[in-house]
Amino acid sequence: MLTHTHVRSIEWGDCDPAGIVFHPRYLAYFDHATCLLFARAGFDLATLQSRFGVLGYPVVDLHSRFTTPCRFGDEVRIETRVAEFRNSSFDVHHRLYRGADLAVEATVTRVWAGPHPDDPQRLQARPVPEAVRVALGTE
Repeated sequence: MLTHTHVRSIEWGDCDPAGIVFHPRYLAYFDHATCLLFARAGFDLATLQSRFGVLGYPVVDLHSRFTTPCRFGDEVRIETRVAEFRNSSFDVHHRLYRGADLAVEATVTRVWAGPHPDDPQRLQARPVPEAVRVALGTE
């Protein structure tokens, strides 16, 4: 199973008045980590759009658990992998560590989506291609 590890520093703008990471910022970190995972597998978003005609993989569900606060200047490590594929949706599992401590754990459900054939303002779920499943190592 392909896992991508990304290291980043917590920036001042990521923090709330209490000096800890404002919780929605973690979702932005995880979104970026998902893009990095797919790129590492050879499927950056531009490739997905041109090769498979999808617009992306929007979030439809999110479960998270916060166990240790992160603060400005902390260096954190994010480990990201696809935990499960279904027909058109998949779960991406993220673990964010501050040092050896697990600070945040999240499972984000995303849907493989392209333009709706009858209404270009809407999205329509599509099956995740086998090539993507194989590259991410969950098959």
